[in-house]
Amino acid sequence: MIHSTKQHLIEAGLRMLLEHGYNGLGIEALLKVAEVPKGSFYHHFRDKEDFALQVVDAYMAQVHAGLEACLRDQTRPPLSRVRGFFEATEQKYRDEGYLGCLLGALGQELSGVSEAFRSRIEACLAFISGRMAACLDEARLAGEIQDGCDVQRLADLLVDCWEGAALRSRLRRDPTPLTTMLDFYLGSLRAAGGTAPGAPGAIRSR
Repeated sequence: MIHSTKQHLIEAGLRMLLEHGYNGLGIEALLKVAEVPKGSFYHHFRDKEDFALQVVDAYMAQVHAGLEACLRDQTRPPLSRVRGFFEATEQKYRDEGYLGCLLGALGQELSGVSEAFRSRIEACLAFISGRMAACLDEARLAGEIQDGCDVQRLADLLVDCWEGAALRSRLRRDPTPLTTMLDFYLGSLRAAGGTAPGAPGAIRSR
């Protein structure tokens, strides 16, 4: 169980990282918002980088819980489960004021200057893509998308498109880029029997 002070700092830090980014996050400002003394911060975290990486881990724990809740719901068809996860994610963005995805935001800010963040965030996105691929494979077996599709490539494309749409949604403070992308992607899968959005034909397994 995470210590309550540590959890409080992580929760405050998550919001501040979304709002200000890593370089805009000041430890003194964080301590003031969290109403925690500096000694407590350094009791739980080595430094600012260690803190932010642990915030990423906490964020991914939330994402993991959302994936499990949506993608394991056997009462819904596989593509409906995929839609459900992203719709729940969009609602979370809306509730937070369209601050977007922490993984995408930190990835854009830090991937070129920090190997620790680049590798951690890439691993997180790869995990999401892997879970999506498993659900898309269920959709293939259920006849919702064309047999023979490369579901991992389709899942990678979905995550890539979502992250781009999340950025546009944040810029506009508007859910339209997210909903439009999701409608187009899933509609294309169904209408074209597995043809990927923007691709010349079905993405097939090699």
